[in-house]
Amino acid sequence: MKGDAAILNGKLLGFFCSVRCPGDVILKTYDLARALRSTEVTLIGGFQSPMEKEFLDLVLRGPSPVVVCPARGLGNMRIPKGWKRPLADGRLLLLSFFDDSIRRPTATIASQRNAYVACLADRLFIAHAEKGGKTEGLCKGALAQGKPVFVLDSADNAHLIAVGATPIVAEDPMSL
Repeated sequence: MKGDAAILNGKLLGFFCSVRCPGDVILKTYDLARALRSTEVTLIGGFQSPMEKEFLDLVLRGPSPVVVCPARGLGNMRIPKGWKRPLADGRLLLLSFFDDSIRRPTATIASQRNAYVACLADRLFIAHAEKGGKTEGLCKGALAQGKPVFVLDSADNAHLIAVGATPIVAEDPMSL
């Protein structure tokens, strides 16, 4: 663990997005990131997929606390330049569930990490999950456990809404 562990005391919003993400959802996710970065919402995620990385970069420009959970150990991890200021300011926590011998993320380790993140989070926001993909499975599992799951209101997320995820509009981050 690197950073201020007290960040974990807040209500955690888990953030997930499949690697492939439709353009409509990308634009809405950018809008949501801009809206969320000026709030006190505490985000947690792996921030590994392209959209997750972009979301993290936007959110770190504001005061919101963030927990980044890499799918690897922290021992030999280089801290990206954009993370150094938030880490020093006490609004970024790096939390790994893996020992330092894990140096490269694999699909299996990323799935394990996502399951841990989903367990720690009080509620989940899934920007997009490919139909039949691992992120959709994560969504269904969280819903089965009674965890609130939110998705962007988009035709591309209709399959998630159909299984019980709550649709939100990007301009209203407080509905999360």
